[in-house]
Amino acid sequence: MTATYVSVVIAAYFGLLFLIAKISSRKADASTFFLANRNAPWPLVAYGMIGVAISGITFISVPGQVGDTQFSYFQFVVGIVIGLLVVALVLLPIFYRAKTITIYGFLRERFGPKSHKTGALSFMVAQTATAAFKLYLMAHVLQLLIFDELGLPFALTVLVTLLLIWLYTYRGGIQTVILTDTLQTTFLLLAVIVSIWSIGNQLDFSVGELYEAMQEQQVSQAFFWSWDSQQNFFRLMLTGILLTVMTNGLDQSVMQKHLTCPNLRSSQKNIISLAIILIGVNILFLFLGGALQVYSDVQGLALPEQTDSIYPVLAIEHLGLISGTAFLLGIAAAAYSSADSSLTGLTTSFCVDILNFGVDDDRPQLRKLVHLGFTLLIFLIILLFEAINNDSVLYAFIRTSGFIYGPLVGLFAFGIFSQRKVPDRWVPWVVILAPLLSVLIDLTSESWLNYTFGYDILLVNSFIAVLGLYLLSFSKQKKTDHTLTT
Repeated sequence: MTATYVSVVIAAYFGLLFLIAKISSRKADASTFFLANRNAPWPLVAYGMIGVAISGITFISVPGQVGDTQFSYFQFVVGIVIGLLVVALVLLPIFYRAKTITIYGFLRERFGPKSHKTGALSFMVAQTATAAFKLYLMAHVLQLLIFDELGLPFALTVLVTLLLIWLYTYRGGIQTVILTDTLQTTFLLLAVIVSIWSIGNQLDFSVGELYEAMQEQQVSQAFFWSWDSQQNFFRLMLTGILLTVMTNGLDQSVMQKHLTCPNLRSSQKNIISLAIILIGVNILFLFLGGALQVYSDVQGLALPEQTDSIYPVLAIEHLGLISGTAFLLGIAAAAYSSADSSLTGLTTSFCVDILNFGVDDDRPQLRKLVHLGFTLLIFLIILLFEAINNDSVLYAFIRTSGFIYGPLVGLFAFGIFSQRKVPDRWVPWVVILAPLLSVLIDLTSESWLNYTFGYDILLVNSFIAVLGLYLLSFSKQKKTDHTLTT
């Protein structure tokens, strides 16, 4: 697979994206950019959301980690499904009743303006970091396939990638993203299916024989019950629930798509359908990971030490041109379906929550400038991530997201399930201190508690935020009594 061939494939792929963008952005205004005029069909949103839910991280890391963690990721998927149901049944009704453009408008109604700004800024910090993690994967693959051969630096790879995304999203916003996501989901699923087919074809194995070989290699165990294991069922399931609520229900870039549906019932159908589909899709990814282990064993191939490189190396160098091309389109689809959503969500939140835009208050030139600003910010973060990252991208993504998103979960949970009042001026301090204390606990837990936190540090982070809000809060009755006395 030459650099010229890869360049043609990527160019053709972007050609399709730009064609969709041109069609979808005709007569686009603020309502189109922010909410797709609230008329998006829920089946279209649900199908497109598969690509966003998978992302480049899952596409690369989940198959690669099967050799180390077997099918234990499925326990996390169980948590994802439960978390999506929580989003559909608990959060969506609140956001539709509030009739706000962004979900952080709820915080203004519940606590006050400082809480509103704090929630929005927390999302922006977390989203720019996670968007950088996801795009790093695609930029890394492009560097290996094209730009190293051409002698061009990694920074240029990242810059070109981000500018292309900016070009097809800056006008149509969320309406364009919903339509391009359907194309990207199709390519993503096709890549996995073609890769499994190619492995079975080369080894002359049926699907059943591939699974039997996985069992023989002991890479297909899905459930782990030992409390000492990082793959313990309850730890991963609870983390999956919390992370899904964080990165779906409390993430503007994701919820913005759900809120484009005409009404609450349509949006709930969209999320529940997505939850059911994701079970099968993630099983497919885990099966691919097991198939890659079987293939390398039968062919006598030495796998890369970094698990995130296993799928790319085998797909491009060993599984044939068709599988390599499908992989290339799949990783592009996975990365871009998340990145375009992130850029649109960040732009929307900054314009609405910080600059106080409204649907009828469109300032297109300023909106485009904000969109470009976040593009350049993500560019810088990707370069920083490339310089310091040593962990699995999936592991780094989940843990980093947890430290940043944790206080948001606590803030929304306290606001939804408690009627107690919190002084608005103190909320930013809780949001800052909760992750700092979580980091301290994470660093010292092994020596102090003889316990090593994994993904479950997210639970601790959220609990600290809820506890802090409770300690600062007072009941409405108490405030009323005080006012009468005064």
